[in-house]
Amino acid sequence: MRLWIALLVLFVACEGGKAEPVRRAHRGSAMTSVAVGSGGAQTYARFCAPCHADDLTGYKADHAPSLVNPTFLESATDSFLIDAIQQGRPGTSMAAYAKAFGGPLDGPTIATLVAWIRSHGSAPRQLAPVTLAGDVARGQPLYETNCQKCHGTPAVRGEFVSLSNPRFLATASDAFLSHAIVYGRPGTQMIPWQQTLGPQDIADVIAYVRSLQQSVADQRLPPPTGHEPVFINPSGKPPKFSGHADPCPPREPKCKQDPRFVPAAAVKKALDDGNKLVIIDARPSSEWMIVHIAGAVSIPYSDFTRLDEIPKDAWIVAYCACPHHLSGLVVDELEKRGYQHAFVLDEGINFWQRQKYPIVAAPGVAMPAAEPPR
Repeated sequence: MRLWIALLVLFVACEGGKAEPVRRAHRGSAMTSVAVGSGGAQTYARFCAPCHADDLTGYKADHAPSLVNPTFLESATDSFLIDAIQQGRPGTSMAAYAKAFGGPLDGPTIATLVAWIRSHGSAPRQLAPVTLAGDVARGQPLYETNCQKCHGTPAVRGEFVSLSNPRFLATASDAFLSHAIVYGRPGTQMIPWQQTLGPQDIADVIAYVRSLQQSVADQRLPPPTGHEPVFINPSGKPPKFSGHADPCPPREPKCKQDPRFVPAAAVKKALDDGNKLVIIDARPSSEWMIVHIAGAVSIPYSDFTRLDEIPKDAWIVAYCACPHHLSGLVVDELEKRGYQHAFVLDEGINFWQRQKYPIVAAPGVAMPAAEPPR
């Protein structure tokens, strides 16, 4: 359903995947156990492949775009890619991965990762500058007609790359945006618009996209200590959730339905009733430091160390922002270890926050955009 290293990418208008994007990942895939810094391929397998796919073509989890589309890689500078990994895309499932922001990766590891990604496609090229002044008023109807259905608005995101994300807009140049519009993303729904939109139209669309930029909070909560209590309401009774399952994909005939999903409203009721449970934040700890469910313990999908502290009879709910994929990896691991009551928060942290359920948030954290209609 809905680390990415969304590293980033931008596909103005409908940037698609190799096929239609997957709204919900049925189950998490096996994690690769490697040491951070042991090479770009290993780092990618551990931190990026769960969302961007083993072959870098994207959409293994929602909204995680291709990192090897030729017109993307030829227009994205190394600094653009590095910033996307370091600081992520606030309000989305692309976390900040730099240690400076609470993530797991140091500078040399990120640089090695970017070089490895770059080795799978085009080198950056000199982009044509945008020389015309754009007009926001002219650009708005062009965007609403041609781009909004795929890229959404600040209030409701689309199925593809969010063009109003503040970190994206802070690092994407006008030439980068223009290149995507002019040449599209070959092999995807993002067509080349150069035969439809003239240079002035493109400048106007870019001006309107720039007008969507919002401020982003720079403050973070203190990092998790690794000693936070794992149980919420440790003296309460277990919640006895009744989970539901996703339908099995038609392309997976051996799939068995797994009733691992529990609605946010049911988890909220369990908290209100004083039930004893464990809520796991499966995202990188950098995201826990921005906003997390009150009482949630940080156990990132890439580091299962604290799972050893949880008794086997515990009732557990894991969440992420995808909202099923990375939390699904944690639940997969719990099931392999013999836990009988491990669930995925169906709608994820962003829905929980929009419902104004109990959270702990850094100052100035904005309300995340709503998901597109299914």
